[in-house]
Amino acid sequence: MSYQDIERTIEFEFVRATENAALNTIKWLGRGEKEEADAAACDAIYGVFDTVPMRGAVVIGEGIKDNAPGIFLGDRLGTWADGSPCFDIALDPIDGTTNVGKGLPNAISVISASQRPDADSPAMINIPSFYVEKLAYGPRVVEAMAAHPHHPVSLDAPVYELLKFVAGALRKRVPELVVATIDRPRSALIIEQVRRAGSALRMISDGDVTAAVAPSLADSGVDLFYGIGGAPEGILTASALKCLGGDIQLRMWFKDEQQWADTARGSSAAELRRVFFSGDLVPGKSAIFCATGITDSALLPGVKLIGETATTHSILMRAKSRTVRYIRAAHNLKEKTIRLRSDRTFHTVI
Repeated sequence: MSYQDIERTIEFEFVRATENAALNTIKWLGRGEKEEADAAACDAIYGVFDTVPMRGAVVIGEGIKDNAPGIFLGDRLGTWADGSPCFDIALDPIDGTTNVGKGLPNAISVISASQRPDADSPAMINIPSFYVEKLAYGPRVVEAMAAHPHHPVSLDAPVYELLKFVAGALRKRVPELVVATIDRPRSALIIEQVRRAGSALRMISDGDVTAAVAPSLADSGVDLFYGIGGAPEGILTASALKCLGGDIQLRMWFKDEQQWADTARGSSAAELRRVFFSGDLVPGKSAIFCATGITDSALLPGVKLIGETATTHSILMRAKSRTVRYIRAAHNLKEKTIRLRSDRTFHTVI
């Protein structure tokens, strides 16, 4: 069976996983216990994939932390039965755990996958630094870059020149642009330069996958993402943009000399300075991206509980066909159950 057929067969299992993670997390919303919320999401994702005939290797995710819940680098998803398809997996059971703990917007459960062409060829590239500089933009900017080879869309370009080019590609004026960034001290220079240029800012405190994917969605209200955030979230974004026709530029960023030295021990000088694009990070033809809203964001509405019904909103896309599905599901809470790995049984949502 070709990888296109396998993707069509298996892609809705990813939706079930992120839906169940969102539903199993909602009980922790606003309770100030983000670790408990993260554990609930992980338990639900494991519970789905324990029954899926695939060999999924987590290659983009968190490193193991003492006594912390999570789905970690090197973990396996799927039954791993002989002959089942091999996928590299990137995931964040909750992108925006702090937001869930505080009951704030901009939290999703997100998974992306790329099928390996063979057992020895990686389908996703990991970035060894904890933080990366990120510049994400949509398909119209990509088209404009192709038409103007000497464009200023670069992590090294003056911000005003970058914004001027993006505005032209989108047929806007610079003051009409909306730039999303992360409200952290490490993004202070970017924030200052965007404000000086006169563009509007949409600042987020956590959950930058939604903000970085937003410029590639026509109705998001965000034109550009520029900030410094987590490397795993950057790979997840790259998978989505590969499906949407947008792109992202990533470069390692270090908050201090110790971080730089730790990463430099396993990387060349060229790698430390390299700018990665979506095609570098997810190099093959295959890419699946799926996310379900936990709380409202620019990407998706969050879970809504009304009476005996829970409504979830998910997005599912594939690079091969550039198909983007928005899935609104109504779950009858009298009947809906979620399989959890922790006890390998089915549980009600609330």
